[in-house]
Amino acid sequence: MTTTRSALDWRAHAQRLAGQLVASGDIRTPRWRDAIAAVPRHLLVPTAYEQDHSGRWTPWSTVDDLDRVYSPETLITDIDPAGIAVSSSTKPDLMARMLELLDARPGHRVLEIGTGTGYNVGLLAHALGEENVFSVDIDPDLVDAARARLAVAGYHPTLVADDGAGGVPEHAPYDRIIATCSAPRVPWAWVEQLADEGVILADVKVAASAGNLVRLTRVDEDTLVGRFTTRWAGFMAMRHHHDIPTALTPIPTRGEGATYRTTDLDTPRVWEIPPLWFLINLWQGPVGFGYTLDSDTRQPTGALYTAADGSWCHTITESGRHTVAEGGPRRLWSTIEHAATRWRELDEPDWDRLGLTVSRAEQTVWIDHPDGPAWNLLAERR
Repeated sequence: MTTTRSALDWRAHAQRLAGQLVASGDIRTPRWRDAIAAVPRHLLVPTAYEQDHSGRWTPWSTVDDLDRVYSPETLITDIDPAGIAVSSSTKPDLMARMLELLDARPGHRVLEIGTGTGYNVGLLAHALGEENVFSVDIDPDLVDAARARLAVAGYHPTLVADDGAGGVPEHAPYDRIIATCSAPRVPWAWVEQLADEGVILADVKVAASAGNLVRLTRVDEDTLVGRFTTRWAGFMAMRHHHDIPTALTPIPTRGEGATYRTTDLDTPRVWEIPPLWFLINLWQGPVGFGYTLDSDTRQPTGALYTAADGSWCHTITESGRHTVAEGGPRRLWSTIEHAATRWRELDEPDWDRLGLTVSRAEQTVWIDHPDGPAWNLLAERR
């Protein structure tokens, strides 16, 4: 397919994507179906990046592959000098589910945290009217590019370049606030800018991959309550002006001071159970994770966990037997085992049993009911 023909065919691709999202149940409301079918994703994301097996990122022109652009795929749109992806265009199926959860209706004023490419802003502007849509992103270049591309597409929402944690107070109050980036807690500025009976939809992550989307509604002036969504979702972390680049943690090796033992915990990759992984990081503090690889085959041989205090553990599974090496100031795998036991004693709560209460004084994660077992977000470390 030539570039010229691709440019002419994008509407058919967008309409097909809208139909797919309706068929999958991700879209249930006509206004979001119409928005997906009408907003040119390739125009708002002219260039994306893909990573090869060596870790190298290569740009590609989206207009040359409309099948890929108008599909449920995340498109990486910005790479920092260290080679880390820092901005993306979210999977359209996830974006559609979030818009349905947000339940924004004509007349509602909506604030989006994380402008990115502007694609979601375009969907909101198409469905609700550009005068009702506001978006903020910390990167002025991203905001300027999104503003220009949205204008070409015929949309002129209000875009602001600033730290999203502060919201956009000059245009408050908002009936809906949606965050397309993750944060370790809900910034209180968002609560202050939310209208009566308003809704916040945010990705609360206490550590990497440790958390989920939560839908919060205002119950009084100083309190929001809501539940985590049943399907897991993940976004890049919200960036701030004061961010300091994080040094990579060196992979520990078996050496002096390490202890070795077997473990009865039959889930060596505990991050593959998202609710458990969330509670581990809530209870024990942020834990980094990854695979260890065979030096010859580059295939995974085990799981590695690290903590900011220098503690680490390495699990290897051979012939159904799980072996653990631990090192550093505390036995990290032991804390993971303890948290897993605690989770099982609570009857292994899944996302549908977990909720969040946000108040000025604290933010608490609870099970089953706000008055049930609860833990202070970012404070519970046992």
